[in-house]
Amino acid sequence: MLNRTLILLLAVGHLLCPVSRAGAAESTRPNILWLTTEDIGPQLGCYGDAYADTPNLDAFAARSLLYLTAWSNAPVCAPARTTIIAGVYPTATGGEHMRSTAPLPAQVRMYPQILREAGYYCTNNSKEDYNLAPNGKVWDESSGKAHYQSRGAGQPFFAVFNHVGTHESQIRTRPHKAVHDPSKAVIPAYHPDTPEVRQDWAQYYDNITTMDGWFGKQLAELAAAGLADDTIVFFYGDHGSGMPRSKRTPLNSGLRVPLLVHVPEKWKHLAPPEYSAGGKTDRPVSFVDLAPTLFSIASIAVPDWIQGKAFAGGKVVEPRQYVFGFRGRMDERTDMVRTARDNRYVYVKNFMPHRPHGQSVGYQLQTPTTRVWKDLFAAGKLTPEQSYFWQAPKASEELYDLQSDPWEVRNLAADPAHQATLERLRTATQDWMLATRDVGLLPEGEIHSRSKGSDPYTYGHSPDFPIAKILAAARLASNGDPSAAKSLAGLLGDSDSAVRYWGAIGLLARGKAATEAHHDALVSAMTKDDSVYVRIVAAEALGKFGNDADLAAALRTLLAAADAPKTGAYATTSALQAIDELGSKAMSIKSELAAIQVIDPTSYPRTREYPTRLMETLSASLGFEYGKPAKQPKKGKK
Repeated sequence: MLNRTLILLLAVGHLLCPVSRAGAAESTRPNILWLTTEDIGPQLGCYGDAYADTPNLDAFAARSLLYLTAWSNAPVCAPARTTIIAGVYPTATGGEHMRSTAPLPAQVRMYPQILREAGYYCTNNSKEDYNLAPNGKVWDESSGKAHYQSRGAGQPFFAVFNHVGTHESQIRTRPHKAVHDPSKAVIPAYHPDTPEVRQDWAQYYDNITTMDGWFGKQLAELAAAGLADDTIVFFYGDHGSGMPRSKRTPLNSGLRVPLLVHVPEKWKHLAPPEYSAGGKTDRPVSFVDLAPTLFSIASIAVPDWIQGKAFAGGKVVEPRQYVFGFRGRMDERTDMVRTARDNRYVYVKNFMPHRPHGQSVGYQLQTPTTRVWKDLFAAGKLTPEQSYFWQAPKASEELYDLQSDPWEVRNLAADPAHQATLERLRTATQDWMLATRDVGLLPEGEIHSRSKGSDPYTYGHSPDFPIAKILAAARLASNGDPSAAKSLAGLLGDSDSAVRYWGAIGLLARGKAATEAHHDALVSAMTKDDSVYVRIVAAEALGKFGNDADLAAALRTLLAAADAPKTGAYATTSALQAIDELGSKAMSIKSELAAIQVIDPTSYPRTREYPTRLMETLSASLGFEYGKPAKQPKKGKK
């Protein structure tokens, strides 16, 4: 009843709005309002979800344009916002990894800076969370109090209001007063049907209903200020659902977001070409397109470094055929995935198939669904569709038909009938990586060490970055072909450390047979390579699949690499993850592990929490207290 009352208030407020509009009517540019929320997919009534209760958003959609194919580019908040703020893929700026920090080149500015130069009053209420260090002041105000009401007379505004109540953390907050009946929740084919899963999904929908009330209040406030006719309004989520296998997983379930755009009559000449009240469009759009769309609406020239495409305003370009997604390091776990989607198919390229989609991310494991799902997998009580998330190795490539398989559980990559589609999307993904100069092909630490003195974007766009050679090595490493092992061993002698890194990953991913066949090359890489990242991967392979002497040497190598003041935060994270992958084989070093320093005081503060999280995991699994040497058994006793 409350939400429907808000709709009525909004309508009345719009009809009774005062003639004076705080100077907005005199502006030659429209106001732009972004109402955003966290961690939701298109689970809204206006998207056809019968379980959802979203009357305000449904009413808004009835007079706006609804996007059916909108992607966040990244399935987690910081890289997704990083995409938006620069209009450049984080895979090109070095900002793809969760809570990392990369400098920007001098010529690249964040979109609010450009809007401000054009006269807009720009406010952000209130999350930033960018993986990029800005060049100068970004917002006029960015805080929990930031508001367009503080602008100057006659000044157009761009304002963001972000709702946090739908965040992943709120799914698991207890106690909780239920609104949706868990017994009626639709459980995806990839999740087990348990009481914990049903409660989490129901609470997720409850939080969306609460957000819908917030959305209605924001529109009512705009109307009461007499600004509705002068303001173009966007609504979107910052990436897919906060439930596991959505958040952090670059499938459609983790990347698809709701996107609604409303353009008042006065500004219809700036509307998307497909615009109609209550209309829907299958034009593929993604977060990288938001910045150029703002510039297009505001009649600002789109800078040549922008990698997105405007889909509204006076500078609209031809529709995309594909949108793209990516995953790098998520919190304390490293992976590399690239994805592409058209209006029907989703393609996934797993560059590290030896890592499961469902790595043990501590923050994600706080959600009851994640814990019970993982426990059922360990007990062998899941269907194949439910098990795949936790399995390693995962497929080198995945292909899903969203028309027949909206849950993305039937991989068609090996189906002869879909080879043309697979090749088309594979080629599109590779072309995108080459065209945008994907520096994510480098180990995270090398993104920064190679670009020292400049920035990752500049390095990536220079001839010093041999992207074609590195991409070829990464594709060979991840193709799953056992016969490629000899060629991969040959890559260990390449002059480029990233090529050697992928050579080592390829042997690690192929397991015991490849490690034994190319034992000496891996030993040489572990002990002599000048790249700590090559040494770490070679050590993990030898520790997992070598003999006792190999294990002892591998553990010494990994301990040395985990010493943060000497090797840095990125190498420490990689080394600790490799030690964790060895499981009980690392028991012999728990005393030394307990005493090492895993915080690099010179590193970006945002990178420091993840080695600590890995140490917490290791201390629990190996039985030591971090910061205190583990007690060693007395001689003659086990």
